[in-house]
Amino acid sequence: MKDSNGVIIVFNVEVPSHLKEIETFYSYFVQQQRLHDSQCLLIAHHKPSSATGRGRPGLAQQLNKLSLIHSNLEEDPEQVRTAFRQYLGTVVSTLSESRDKEEMSIIT
Repeated sequence: MKDSNGVIIVFNVEVPSHLKEIETFYSYFVQQQRLHDSQCLLIAHHKPSSATGRGRPGLAQQLNKLSLIHSNLEEDPEQVRTAFRQYLGTVVSTLSESRDKEEMSIIT
């Protein structure tokens, strides 16, 4: 986990206990690693023909600021692919900015 640059948390929206577990994962993998919220992506996975809504699940307040996508690879795999690429772009940008700041601090 040391030197991680991003975290993706995938959960099943139909399992209520997952909503609580996300808080633990966020605390351990994001906050303790001092990652920015932009470096975390929540993926709410839905089974095919799931009746669960696509709105924002009942997450803890601190998690509401995180990027969230709904996934169902059988119904809309392209949406997941596009959102994942955007997330990777954000992580790469954050990493690049961090390296630039570090280099500037060494120079000055």
